Amino acid sequence: MKRGQLLWSVIILLLCTNGYSQEISKGEITNQSIHETYTPSFDFDGTDIPVKNIILMIGDGMGLAHISSALYANNGKLTLANLRTCGFVKTQSADQFTTDSAAAGTAYSTGVKTKNGALGVNEKNEIIKNLPENLIDFNIVSGIVTTDNLDGATPAAFFAHQPNRNMSTEIWRDIIYSPLSFFAAGSLELLKKQPKDFQEKIKQRFTIVDDLKKINTKDKQSIGYLPPQKETSSKADGRGNYLPETTQAAIDFLSKKSENGFFLMVEGARIDKSAHKNDFSTLVREVLDFDLAVEKAIRFAEAEGNTLVIITADHETGALSLRSGNLANNTVKGVFVSKGHTPIIVPLFAFGPHSREFSGIQENNDVSDKILNLLIK
Repeated sequence: MKRGQLLWSVIILLLCTNGYSQEISKGEITNQSIHETYTPSFDFDGTDIPVKNIILMIGDGMGLAHISSALYANNGKLTLANLRTCGFVKTQSADQFTTDSAAAGTAYSTGVKTKNGALGVNEKNEIIKNLPENLIDFNIVSGIVTTDNLDGATPAAFFAHQPNRNMSTEIWRDIIYSPLSFFAAGSLELLKKQPKDFQEKIKQRFTIVDDLKKINTKDKQSIGYLPPQKETSSKADGRGNYLPETTQAAIDFLSKKSENGFFLMVEGARIDKSAHKNDFSTLVREVLDFDLAVEKAIRFAEAEGNTLVIITADHETGALSLRSGNLANNTVKGVFVSKGHTPIIVPLFAFGPHSREFSGIQENNDVSDKILNLLIK
């Protein structure tokens, strides 16, 4: 073997042993549960009329390939793909080229980039006010809905202030002091594991329910919906219509809570979790479920007229690409190059008044600043 050939053989061997080829993972899905999508009228879309409500929908880890996979698996259609305004978001954190969900969530919730792992604090661990805390000063109420646990990084970024996302007990405690009017997350079992005094204070602060049917839109107290763990689990484990149904319930509750408007964050958390596992089939099903929640928000925004819906992601997970497919039978084949996050820019879709302000390429913390400015004008 010549010296040059030997050198290249060594390089290839080193790359392989460093995990490049080992991380490549393939998957496919043939989707037999096609859902109809919704195309709204665009009477108010992109107009300059005042914005009363904003619904920020975060598909955790959802990159362009994730959306493409669900689109092709759903007869070439998604409700979010029927919208006219789109842009992109850069996701870097303050200290890392590749963000984690805590730093990205904090950027969306506070308008400030912070270090990976931090929730609601800056790089010096100083507390930063989040959107719900800023908006309550204007009598604008807020809520969060997620398929993650309440102490998950993205939902926690909208109410907690902790230097480390793994401080679960402290994060649960922070919900007591949050101005949130509504939250829905996993789970009832986790609430019961919290210190007894925390449990009592949470129940004093919120009416805790474990069933959507128990939510009373006329309830003057704030609502905390904590269903059993199985109801917020993966689609692969039998999760039903929790996300779209709870999104609708949150909209119904918040829209009646204040005449001054509301802010709602909805997270499809298990898109990211499926991508971390390189579980392509479940990932596609999670994006399709997220799209059903998007439809709930779009229908409300279209009927209400003063509501802006923003659909985006906190980062991309899995370095996902598509290798082939069959449009005739809704088959898609994907390939992952990683089980972690990537720094790839993520797409953003917007519908409603001032939607075009979110087109183009923007930083994730800029999205937060735009939301705050539109709501308090």
